[in-house]
Amino acid sequence: MTDLMRSLDGVDRDVAEVLRAEARRQHGTLEMIASENFVSPAVLAAMGSVLTNKYAEGYPGKRYYGGCEEVDVAENLARDRAKALFSAEHANVQAHSGSQANQIGYFSFLKPGDTIMGLSLSHGGHLTHGHPVNFSGMFFKVVAYEVSRETKTLDYDALRAQALRERPKMLVAGASAYARTWDFARLRAICDEAGCLLMVDMAHIAGLVAAGLHPSPVPYADVVTSTTHKTLRGPRGGFVLAPARNAEVVDKIAFPGMQGGPFMHIIAAKAVCFKEAAGDEFRAYQKQVVANAQTLAARFVERGFEVVSGGTDTHLFLLDLASKDLSGKKAEAALEAAGITVNKNTVPFDTRSPFVTSGIRVGTPALTTRGMKEREMGRIADVMATVLEDYANEATIRAARAQTRELCDAFPLYPELW
Repeated sequence: MTDLMRSLDGVDRDVAEVLRAEARRQHGTLEMIASENFVSPAVLAAMGSVLTNKYAEGYPGKRYYGGCEEVDVAENLARDRAKALFSAEHANVQAHSGSQANQIGYFSFLKPGDTIMGLSLSHGGHLTHGHPVNFSGMFFKVVAYEVSRETKTLDYDALRAQALRERPKMLVAGASAYARTWDFARLRAICDEAGCLLMVDMAHIAGLVAAGLHPSPVPYADVVTSTTHKTLRGPRGGFVLAPARNAEVVDKIAFPGMQGGPFMHIIAAKAVCFKEAAGDEFRAYQKQVVANAQTLAARFVERGFEVVSGGTDTHLFLLDLASKDLSGKKAEAALEAAGITVNKNTVPFDTRSPFVTSGIRVGTPALTTRGMKEREMGRIADVMATVLEDYANEATIRAARAQTRELCDAFPLYPELW
C-alpha cells in the first residue's frame, strides 16, 4: 500500500493527501456508525488491484468480452465461497451495492404496481424497503409494518394479520436499525399462509449469520440480499443468494437486467472477505461484536438512558434521547466534536422529523475490528453519556476528546497509510 501511495504522490498530491487525511480521521475517531467497518489489508489489496482494468459483462464461461480467464476464476471463487459460507444453493456476487441487490431481488419476481410489505423506515427499516422517495416506493405499492408500541419489537401476530389483510406479493424482512433477532421460520409460515414471497435483506446481520450467531434466512427465503461491507467486513458491494429454482431469473435480472460490466476488483475483494468470514477468528470477532454492543447498551441503561427495546441481540442499538430533551441531530454533532462518530436516527413513533430525530444509532463492528472489548466499551459508554448530558459545555467536549484520542492511539488503525 505504501508503494501505491508513493505512486499517487507522484501524480496527484492533492488526492494523496485526501487519502492520508481520511486514514488519520479513521484512526483518530471512535467509529460507531453501525453500517461501517474497517476492511483487512488483504481486502484493500484486492480492491486496489489490476482487476479494475478488466471489462467482463456476463458470467464466468459466458462473457461478452475476451481475456476473462483470470477474472472468471475470481468470480467463481466469490460465488463458491458465498454459497459455502451461507449454505446457499446459488449466489450472484455482481451487485454493486445493497440497494442494487434489492433491485435484483424485487425485479426477479415483481412487476411495477405489485404490493410489497416492508418494515417502516422510521421503525428501523431501510430506504429500499418501500420508502416513497426511493425506487422501491416509486415502482411498487407499499404497505409498511411497524414494531409494537409497547415493546418496540416485531409483533408477529400483528404482522400476520396485516399480511392476511393486505395480501402483498412480497414480504420484505430486514432492517437498518433493529436490534433484535429475526424469526425467519415464523415469517416463512406467514408468507405461506398469505400466499406471498419472502425476501430477506440481511445486510446488517450478514456477519452474524455467517458466524452462526443469528438464524440464517437462507432456508426460508425466496431470495436473500446483502451488502458485504457491514458486519461481514468486506468491500463496499452487494450479493444475492437464492435457492436453485430461482437462480436463472436472479442472474438474468442482475445481467443484463440491472447492469453491464461487473466490478471485478470488488468481486475479488468479496472473495477474500468470504474466505476471511469462514474462519474461526471471524467467529470470535462476531461474538465480541455482540458482547461489546450488549455491554454498551447495558451501561447506557445504568446511566439512565433509554435503549430502544431495552437492549440488543446484535451489533447495534438505538438510544431514544427524547426524555433527555435532546435531538439526535444535536447528539450526533456533540459526539463528533468529542471524537465519536454515530448517526442520528429516528426511533419508533418518533415525533421529530428524520432530519432532526429523537435518537442515535450506535454500533460496535468497527471498534471491535480495532481490538476493543468490554472494558473499552464501558469507558466509551461513560464518555458518551457525559457528553450527551452536558453537550453544550465546551470543557466537557474537550475532556471527552482527550479520552477518545487516548483510546484511538491505544488501538492504531492503518498506521502505514498516514
